[in-house]
Amino acid sequence: MTTLSSTERHSRNGADGLRIKLFADGASTDQIFKLADDPLIAGFTTNPTLMRASGVEDYRAFARQLLDRVRTKPISFEVGADEPDEMYHQAKEISSWGRNVYVKIPVTNTRGESTAQVARRLSQEGVQVNVTAVFTIDQVSKTVAALEGGAASVISVFAGRIADTGRDPVPHMKAAVKAASHVPTVEVLWASPREVLNLYQADAAGCQIITMTADLLAKVQLRGKDLLDYSRETVRMFHSDAQSLGEILTRHRERKAA
Repeated sequence: MTTLSSTERHSRNGADGLRIKLFADGASTDQIFKLADDPLIAGFTTNPTLMRASGVEDYRAFARQLLDRVRTKPISFEVGADEPDEMYHQAKEISSWGRNVYVKIPVTNTRGESTAQVARRLSQEGVQVNVTAVFTIDQVSKTVAALEGGAASVISVFAGRIADTGRDPVPHMKAAVKAASHVPTVEVLWASPREVLNLYQADAAGCQIITMTADLLAKVQLRGKDLLDYSRETVRMFHSDAQSLGEILTRHRERKAA
């Protein structure tokens, strides 16, 4: 696997000159197919929870359907095992599905036991891994150490969920980027964003990737929008929606006048 230079890893994606890469997060085949050729979208992520919500019943068939359409952009699929040995074997199978596949390995199993050794073994064997559900800087540091010298890899830090706890995710993500900066094959991904502002915060923090769901991707189109125009559009929306109440308000006014 070729090591990416800092410049290559921060290549511009065409969105206001941002260096960060935008990945689409979801499990809707229709949505993924529509975005497959979108130059703004540099890759895709999914997970078992999103798959379940989308009604996916056959994991292999779903993945192969996506890979028939998404052939070059990176796409992440997650293991479903909880034991290290089974994680390893599932990861090896998933990685065999395509050269652009990254295998998601949770940073711990359900008992809170580190999976760093699994990630290390896979990475050293050339498997592109995406270590997911990462929250703490200690987890980042240990994951970076495990992935150093291996294949291209991603560390998904759940900035949105960190923000849900009342913590500012920006300094947290800056620290994560710093912890990974000495390993050029490791990219830090800002996961679970809550608003489009996070795209710019992630870029400023030095994250190489941010992943966004369909609702946030739709809002990305609003970037740079004139605020006065947006204000008028909002007033018009409120006025239009209020028309359904118009007759009730008119009758009330007429009764009051009588």
